[in-house]
Amino acid sequence: MARIRVLVVDDHRVFAESLAAALAAEPDVDVAAAGSGPAAVRCLDRAVAEGRRFDVVLMAAELGGADGVALVAQLREGRPGLRAVVLAEKDEAHRAALALQAGASGWVAKDCSLQRLLAVVRGVLRDETHLPPALLTGVLRELTEARRHRTESERLVESLTPREREVLRCMVAGLGRKAVAERLFLSPHTVRTHMQNVLGKLGVHSTLAAVALARRAGVGPADEPAGPALASAGDVVERGGQLA
Repeated sequence: MARIRVLVVDDHRVFAESLAAALAAEPDVDVAAAGSGPAAVRCLDRAVAEGRRFDVVLMAAELGGADGVALVAQLREGRPGLRAVVLAEKDEAHRAALALQAGASGWVAKDCSLQRLLAVVRGVLRDETHLPPALLTGVLRELTEARRHRTESERLVESLTPREREVLRCMVAGLGRKAVAERLFLSPHTVRTHMQNVLGKLGVHSTLAAVALARRAGVGPADEPAGPALASAGDVVERGGQLA
């Protein structure tokens, strides 16, 4: 019988240990628990080093001061075979949609029955997506809206010139005007003009808003420079919503 390896991630120790014990009572389930995102990463890495990869991570939606939904993407990065299920104290269509976008395969209530949770765990291993029926309409609406925003963002980015797109990627990387000028071999004045043009064409008024729109459109950061000459990449790009 193939065994299912499950990692419970929750900062509430009593809940985590109780859930782990209940799951471990199943003849085909092995369980471990972690109380934080960093602890979960260490546990996953240690399992890989020992040749015992986890199959499913059960992630608390609220994890102390951290956002469990956001941590899903971090835990799944570089681990394509790992499935994630978010354990939530309440149903929230918006956050459930964010969880799916982060790579989660399921969203279930913390107080669901053990039988229900096991069905979800086994289901996601068959590449199924599990959501409470009451959330389906709201989640579909959220995903459709997110897709619409992405399409609009892509259209705006496509209106930029190749040079302006280079500047935008540098902005996404967090580079300030001086660092962008050094990276692209331009004068700071020219870079400032390009940045202003980027904000105007994207219809935003700040660097942060431009970066958020770029990320929605799938624009990644500029690659790290090969040499040490561009070490000033941490320059401030924005002060009070204005270009620095």
